[in-house]
Amino acid sequence: MHVVGTHVYPVKSCYRVDTNRVEVNPWGLAGDRRWMVVDAEGRAITQRDHAELTRVRPELTDDGIVLRTPGQPDLAVPEPRQGELTEVTVWRFTGKAALADPSAHEWFTALLGRPARLVWLDDPTRRPVDPVYARPEDRVSFADGFPLLLANAASLRALNDLILESGSLEGPLPMTRFRPNVVIDGGPPWVEDTWIGRRIRIGEVTFRVPKPCARCVVTTTDQETGERGREPLLTLGRHRNINHGLLFAVNLIPDNAGVIGVGDEVQQADG
Repeated sequence: MHVVGTHVYPVKSCYRVDTNRVEVNPWGLAGDRRWMVVDAEGRAITQRDHAELTRVRPELTDDGIVLRTPGQPDLAVPEPRQGELTEVTVWRFTGKAALADPSAHEWFTALLGRPARLVWLDDPTRRPVDPVYARPEDRVSFADGFPLLLANAASLRALNDLILESGSLEGPLPMTRFRPNVVIDGGPPWVEDTWIGRRIRIGEVTFRVPKPCARCVVTTTDQETGERGREPLLTLGRHRNINHGLLFAVNLIPDNAGVIGVGDEVQQADG
């Protein structure tokens, strides 16, 4: 098995940046989900409620990001290293993040048609991973819950076969629907299920595999257009419904920093 894709999502719920090699930090891939859009009360705004975020294509720069979307001017946003801190909430975490330049708030407010602000996780060691699955020192960016998400291309092919067999006209679905950080191929479908509670090694980095990923409505969203359908949740509900979770892909927690990239071999690291 080997890596066939690595992906970073600079702004939570916005478009991806495809990479060939990328640095792994304790809290996730370098540049991944350090930015987040929040409402007036500081709560995360995501694709679950605003599918139009798929049309925002951030570009990472040396000192921040450039925001691009059809119908609005490009906007360069520097990292607010000395910016005002505000309280934000993403899932069960509430903590501090730095407010971006007001021009970014105006940009997202115009896009979403509601008050919105852009924040930056100035201290990526601030947010702990769920202690049920992690060590006290484990940290995560503004990702939903874990530093990285790994998906298996063979599992997607198997899922697309099931979608076709169901008579659905929505498939085959691309891997982008699942917003993974790492995509692997060369192994059997669902081999990642056997890694739960164990370790794998990718290139020079060892990862713990704490749990599978339960999927939500975001997977029904075309990441190019923002249009929504019903798959893959219908088919996952029939074939991958385990303890009320519709499972596809697995979460990862890095044991060490390093660099991973396309072509790296993927091996089980214990037993």
